[in-house]
Amino acid sequence: MDILIVGGTSFVGRAISWSALNAGHRVTVLNRGQTPSDLPDTVERLIGDRGGDLSTLHGRAFDATVDCIAYRPDDVDRLADALGERGGHQVHISSVSAYDRPPAEATEEAVSLFADDPALYDQPVNATTYGPLKAMSERRALARFEHVAVVRPTYVIGAYDATLRFPYWVERARRGGTVAVPGPSQSGLQYIDARDLADFVTLLIASATTGAFHVAGPHPSTRYVETIQRIIDHVAPLGTELVEVDGSHVANAGLAGRFPLWPGPNTNDAFNVDSQLAIATGLRLRPIEASVDDVVAWWGDRPWPDRWLKADDERGLLDAARR
Repeated sequence: MDILIVGGTSFVGRAISWSALNAGHRVTVLNRGQTPSDLPDTVERLIGDRGGDLSTLHGRAFDATVDCIAYRPDDVDRLADALGERGGHQVHISSVSAYDRPPAEATEEAVSLFADDPALYDQPVNATTYGPLKAMSERRALARFEHVAVVRPTYVIGAYDATLRFPYWVERARRGGTVAVPGPSQSGLQYIDARDLADFVTLLIASATTGAFHVAGPHPSTRYVETIQRIIDHVAPLGTELVEVDGSHVANAGLAGRFPLWPGPNTNDAFNVDSQLAIATGLRLRPIEASVDDVVAWWGDRPWPDRWLKADDERGLLDAARR
């Protein structure tokens, strides 16, 4: 099959490109040409801008299109205008962040997306607007394309993650010592390895499957603190200790943004969705230890990024936890 992947060179898009290639499909990627790529020369590269010129798609036809980078309804419209009916089966990568207060372990049919709010169309994409904009983008995809599968992941983990969320925990565990992790212990966490998400997308394309799917694991959800402990158990030096820090201390210290994947000081049901439909459709979930190994191999000996938690800040939180 001829597959177009919009945003096919970075993290999720890269994983989907490799999955499709490994399954024997012909892959074309569309992006601005600014992201370094390790894709082979057999992949056709088209240069275009979601915010502007997509003329490179004029006259082109594909059996399937995967849209990894639709953050606004206008993004969907521009792609639909450029492709017309030539895009084939459409796979739209959305997010569980598109949900407005989902109940725990909700199925795809039991959730409600954020309502349309045209006032947000031109707002910056940030923590407040991301979810509503993804919800509106998802609705627009269903309106503009005929055969659509919607993939709603929770946190995506693994190598090549430009956000450096999961890699933080892998590298912090490898450093050893006393590791601070914010509570509460009962906070749920679900995640999906980028390769598992990619293989599921490739399966949806091959089977021309439509509908919406939660792409997340484990199910039922694991606990945030327990997940970090598993990473430590797998990759940390002997003697590494995990200490849970009260989430309010983290928030009060202004360090909430330094703890990736943390749902916050309160439990968050958005990270506890029912993924049984996707699993029944063919989603396979590798153990988190495989994701850890993938990050270790990719990261190598890079320096500690400035965006990650500083040692002095961590010691301050640990001191507060022990009082």
